[in-house]
Amino acid sequence: MEVNSAVEMQVAEKQGFDLGLFIGDLSLDEDAISDDESLDGLHEELEECKNDEEITNILAKGTKLREYTKGVENNIRQVELDSIQDYIKESENLVLLHDQIRDCDNILSQMETLLSGFQAEIGSISSEIKVLQEKSLDMGLKLKNRKAAESKLSKFVEDIIISPRMIDIIVDGEVNEEYMKTLENLSKKIKFLDADLMVKTARALRDVQPEAERLRQKAVSKIFEFIIQKFYALRKPKTNIQILQQSVLLKYKYAIIFLKEHGKEIYTEVRAAYVDTMNKVLSAHFRAYIQALEKLQLDIATSTDLIGVETRSTGLLFSRGKEPIKSRSSVFALGERINILKEIDQPALIPHIAEANSQKYPYEVLFRSLQKLLMDTATSEYLFCDDFFGEESSFQEIFSGPIQVIDEHFNMVLPNCYDAIGLMLMIRIIHQHQLIMFRRRIPCLDSYLDKVNMSLWPRFKMVFDMHLSSLRNANVRSLWEDDVHPHYVMRRYAEFTASLVHLNVEHGDGQLDLNLERLRMAVEDLLGKLAKLFLKPKSQTIFLINNYDMIITILKEAGTEGGKAQLHFEEILKSNIAIYVEELLLEHFSDLIRFVKTRASEESGSAGEKQPTVQEVEPLIKDFGSRWKAAIELMHKDVITSFSNFLCGMEILKATLTQLLLYYTRLSDCVKRINGGSALNKDLVSISSILYEIKKFSRTF
Repeated sequence: MEVNSAVEMQVAEKQGFDLGLFIGDLSLDEDAISDDESLDGLHEELEECKNDEEITNILAKGTKLREYTKGVENNIRQVELDSIQDYIKESENLVLLHDQIRDCDNILSQMETLLSGFQAEIGSISSEIKVLQEKSLDMGLKLKNRKAAESKLSKFVEDIIISPRMIDIIVDGEVNEEYMKTLENLSKKIKFLDADLMVKTARALRDVQPEAERLRQKAVSKIFEFIIQKFYALRKPKTNIQILQQSVLLKYKYAIIFLKEHGKEIYTEVRAAYVDTMNKVLSAHFRAYIQALEKLQLDIATSTDLIGVETRSTGLLFSRGKEPIKSRSSVFALGERINILKEIDQPALIPHIAEANSQKYPYEVLFRSLQKLLMDTATSEYLFCDDFFGEESSFQEIFSGPIQVIDEHFNMVLPNCYDAIGLMLMIRIIHQHQLIMFRRRIPCLDSYLDKVNMSLWPRFKMVFDMHLSSLRNANVRSLWEDDVHPHYVMRRYAEFTASLVHLNVEHGDGQLDLNLERLRMAVEDLLGKLAKLFLKPKSQTIFLINNYDMIITILKEAGTEGGKAQLHFEEILKSNIAIYVEELLLEHFSDLIRFVKTRASEESGSAGEKQPTVQEVEPLIKDFGSRWKAAIELMHKDVITSFSNFLCGMEILKATLTQLLLYYTRLSDCVKRINGGSALNKDLVSISSILYEIKKFSRTF
């Protein structure tokens, strides 16, 4: 019914009928439809059938649905009948097929039975596998527990048991590397017996502990004898201690560790034996070295070798065959002695080689060598004690003897040392050695080096004050010599100051600068007193200029900036040169200079004063013109003979001639302003002539 309605709907659409009207017609017949039939979904089916070709063709032909339905039913019946005929024709085949299906069914039934048996067997096997798995897990857990127990037990047995091999080595073996390894194993066992709580309750402890104790005692005794024997080897003459320490003793340092852990009393004895041995050996070495160095000492200065002490008071020759102090400038000059600071890290002197070559050295060279040997020995011993004994306290006990030997020597030398330059060099050497030990990171000599430094400074201050007092308390009459050339006391001062300034450049010691300032004031005061003993003012000025110039020259030659002292002396030198120039010009041109200073500078026509006249000026002009060249020659000779430093003399002569030219220029200007002064032009010397003469004398220097 539903199919027919759909077909009719499509035919109506093809013929241009309104599908809505068609649906409306169908709705009119709803009362004719039985209650068993349902129209639900009709509209959806009609929509689906819109595009069906078969339905569209039926509706297009205008065939009635009922007729078409009957035709379809007839066709179906015919097809059914034809199908029955086909089944009848194939009946034999169907029977055969039926038999085959039945046979297959029987076979499948047997297979089902067989597979069911298999399934049952597999189920039982699965149960057995589960049981086996549970047993396996249980056995694995037991095995793990047994392995853990075996591991602990085996370690316990290994730690507690003492093998016959160990006993043989400890008791009868030679002390060597194998013995050291055996000692380590014995130490572990002793620690295990003492520390492990489980061992305390073990019955095996009763058997093992006595044996372990006997082995410990035997090892301690054997080690003690062996180490003491090695220590005695250090006492043999000409033994290289450092090689013996590094190549022999350090190989057995575990023996010391063993004694420290398991034989403290014996360790204390061993340590004391080493300290005593090294203390005596090193003390003897340093004592012998100091005695050898003393033979190489070159005495530089005595208590009389002071800046302000006159040469005659100490005689022509000094003690120990030294030369007179005037020719021995090394007492006050630094010279090549500065090289010791450049060789600060060189190896210590070998005395017998130096003695064989008949070499002598200032004390600071021997001092550096002794301190260098002490530093190197102390560094080696400090590192060895730290490595061998594992402690630094041994070093102080070992070196108390050697340092005492050095202190005794130093305390004998220092009170008799009057060499201020040498003392300052030693101070700088100590400073450099402190830096070396700091770079090595070895603090063992810090207190010693500080102590030496604190001893040197007061001694230097005392010797410096002796020099200062010698200047302040100098006998001026005995020091004075009727000679305007540089005084030997001033040379000593200049060399001494230059030396100390040079040694203070890198350190900037303010206290030393203050002391040098005190020394400068004292020497300047003495120089002034010496100058006053000359009768002529000109000689006094020449004497001062020569000495100031010499001091400045030495300060510059020393390679230093000279500090404040040099600047001060340069200012004083300038003022004294100006005084000398005036004095020298006054000797030869006094009238001219007096006139220029008093009359030539007056303004023409000034109230109350007469203008210079030709009669006043003419004698001056003629006098100058007649002898100016001769006067310049005399001044040149005077400068040459008065000043030992040619460069200084040249500068002084230039200044003198320049000042003369200035005076004469002012005189010439004055002549031009005088009424009738033109009459004197013929007698005036041209400025160019004077300049030519000045240049000529400048070239002669």
